[in-house]
Amino acid sequence: MSRICELTGKGRQVGNNVSHANNKTKRTFLPNLQNVTLISDALGKSVRLRVSTHGLRSVEHVGGLDNWLLKTSDDDLSLRARRLKREVRKKASETVAA
Repeated sequence: MSRICELTGKGRQVGNNVSHANNKTKRTFLPNLQNVTLISDALGKSVRLRVSTHGLRSVEHVGGLDNWLLKTSDDDLSLRARRLKREVRKKASETVAA
């Protein structure tokens, strides 16, 4: 399982440990990923995703999972999130047409 946020695409970053003597050794910075259950209002069900804490705050700020998915481009989303976005868009178009 890769260390990538399913909603924001945030992954690991590479940098250096720098000692007092200014020696540099490679290291990685991993995102703070959490397994969370988010509720989709349009679908009426809960979805388990692996999301960074920054992504979780962004979802709450935008107003929920459905709004986040509809406003985010497909490039950053994981395959599961893209499928979920397709379902939400389909359900939203059905409710507008009715």
